Amino acid sequence: MDAASAAKDRVDRALALLERRLLDLKSRAAGTSRVPDDDLFAPEPSTETDRARIHELEAAGRDAAETLSHAADAIRAALAEQEAR
Repeated sequence: MDAASAAKDRVDRALALLERRLLDLKSRAAGTSRVPDDDLFAPEPSTETDRARIHELEAAGRDAAETLSHAADAIRAALAEQEAR
């Protein structure tokens, strides 16, 4: 397997993981949402359940950002290897 194929596989795995996490996040959010996601004037969380949901959403966002960062690093490495040839 050449470097480009290996990098593509890493990116594919990272994107699949990201997609699974986003789908999981969407399914959890859809089940407990009281206000539309685009409501900028939504009330502050008032219950522990709301705070826990917000914490889960923030953690999922951080996980997604980290996964995308790894995918971007893999792409950069593959491109650098291709340019070096």
